[in-house]
Amino acid sequence: MKRRLIAHLAPAISAAVVLAACRAEPAPSVPGSTTGTDLVAGITLISGGFDPGRQPDGNTVIFQGERGLVVMDTGRHPEHTQKILDYAAQMRQPILAVVNSHWHLDHTSGNAHLRATYPQLQVYASSAIEGAMSGFLARSRQSGLEFLARDGDPAQQAEVRADLATIDSGRALYPDITIAAAGERTLAGRPLQVGLERYAVTEGDVWLYDSPTGVLAAGDLVTLPAPFFDTACPEHWQSALARLELVNFVKLVPGHGAPMSRGDFAVYRRAFDSLLTCAASPASNGDCVDGWERDAAPFLTTDPDRKLARTLVDYYLSAVLRSDQDKNAGLCGPDG
Repeated sequence: MKRRLIAHLAPAISAAVVLAACRAEPAPSVPGSTTGTDLVAGITLISGGFDPGRQPDGNTVIFQGERGLVVMDTGRHPEHTQKILDYAAQMRQPILAVVNSHWHLDHTSGNAHLRATYPQLQVYASSAIEGAMSGFLARSRQSGLEFLARDGDPAQQAEVRADLATIDSGRALYPDITIAAAGERTLAGRPLQVGLERYAVTEGDVWLYDSPTGVLAAGDLVTLPAPFFDTACPEHWQSALARLELVNFVKLVPGHGAPMSRGDFAVYRRAFDSLLTCAASPASNGDCVDGWERDAAPFLTTDPDRKLARTLVDYYLSAVLRSDQDKNAGLCGPDG
């Protein structure tokens, strides 16, 4: 992939268009119906996608409650959000709660569409969108406008216009109820353990754990084919993964990629730790990229996945993990 494409587009979409631009073919999807795949009884996955030439959608996890549905993340494209609505119609249950794991647009852009269809629903999220709107997303908006001012691929321009419209929706991206601390909440009649990690992938990352089934929806605290470091504090993220391993989950759903077992997650965590160790060492970028491909090999089962993982890790080594400290000031918090 051309480096100039990364430089022009990555700021506007917090890693997402980097993935879309690099991928030569769609990633394998989790088998199932067009409206979702049952993980266990009462919990359904609507897989995100990496369609060629388009920005990705994050995974959506839907929990059935006694009174309605709880939706974890709403995707980016209307087609993904429509699958959520189709599932609700199929189940003949209203969507009463949306939980955003974080503010990245591939996890929140469907909020407005769901609100329009179910005006009674409430959105739960951390307060991190406040800083993002005045910081990262404001800069992304400017980068997007500059990109549109140049001649470019019409499909990519359409993707950027859609993201700009989402950013310009302003308050529609904010939660109705702010998650300020971890704890148990009952949403739509379903008790869920709500976790909150500070300054990991973003300023506030929310995860959900359903103890009766052992399903953990981790958001972008776990992503494949590589970690997405655009707005992340790598050291705090590393600590957050250590805390996730303490959760008594059986199955973990990442923000991007297929569900994991506990053993899979242990492999992912070791690969993540090794990548940060390599980044802090005198080893070359190429050696660190080779290390990620080796350590994360169980998840990189196709040539496109391996190629994309290598491109991403190489990019993040230069842009984040080995960049000047001042460039990433604030990502680890006011004292980070």
